[in-house]
Amino acid sequence: MPLASVLRGPAVESVHLGTVAVVSPGGRPVASCGDAGRATVLRSTAKPFQALPLVLGGGVEAFGLEEADLALVCSSHAGTPAHAARAAALLARAGLTAADLLCGAHRPLDAAAAAELDRRGEAPSALHNNCSGKHAGMMLACRTLGLPTRGYVERDHPLQLRIAEEVAGACALEAEDVARAVDGCSAPTFVVPLDRLARAYAALAAPAASGLDAARVRGLERVAAAMAARPDMLSGPGRFTTALVAATGGRILGKEGHEGVYGIAIRGPVAMGAALKIADGGERARDTVVLDLLRQLGALSALETSELAPFYRPEVRNHRDLVVGEIVAELELAEAAP
Repeated sequence: MPLASVLRGPAVESVHLGTVAVVSPGGRPVASCGDAGRATVLRSTAKPFQALPLVLGGGVEAFGLEEADLALVCSSHAGTPAHAARAAALLARAGLTAADLLCGAHRPLDAAAAAELDRRGEAPSALHNNCSGKHAGMMLACRTLGLPTRGYVERDHPLQLRIAEEVAGACALEAEDVARAVDGCSAPTFVVPLDRLARAYAALAAPAASGLDAARVRGLERVAAAMAARPDMLSGPGRFTTALVAATGGRILGKEGHEGVYGIAIRGPVAMGAALKIADGGERARDTVVLDLLRQLGALSALETSELAPFYRPEVRNHRDLVVGEIVAELELAEAAP
């Protein structure tokens, strides 16, 4: 289904297709656009649930983790000096270094951080990888649970088997029914129907209403609290996820995944979980679609909408920095039958 159009002047130059699913914490369909059962690779939207073995195993207490640390474990961070330093500090608590990370290295997503590396003539390290917090958290979980850190990203490593169970449980699925693939950071990722990803985010929005056991309810509450408290660690300066969580005071939690997937936890009296996937994997229209979805669900106040306006109907500019078009949401959300 069409989710957004790219306009050049008055003409529709391109259209991004995709799918949206919205569910209640108990799994009741609320609304959708397109095939809500579409198989979707979760990519980084799985991170809040991949953190559960660390939290459930007592790693927060064992390593004295702050909310900023746990937010970084759930993050797709921008590779700023603050992000890289916190990832290094997490590793140090387990007696590890950046050399132990198996996520690979890439340039910081933050333009200023990347430019500073260039100025100093330094190559990016694995600490700058947007997944270094997740990987540091995985190795802390290994230490907490008495598991080897060697090969911690391998499909059949005991930690990855535990993570698969937690991700499946949050999606109300059995682990054997969840296909796995390899993510960009070399850790396993997961394939589930889009509405099951929405259900996992509904559980993050209202853990007590999720049907999960008491320990996992407490675990999700702790993860959600960290994401809400430190949006700066969750993504980065000028990036949409940090802006969304900060503008709503953590009432709405968002988490991007590569290839145009996004998970949303709407917290509060009327809790919901939502997920979307841009079919072509492009991300230029993703933020617009997320905001229009939240608008249609009545989840944003006028002040919040105003604060997030730079991400809504973003301008298309040419090489002279002239505004030549814009990206417009075309989402037609259909309410589920009662």
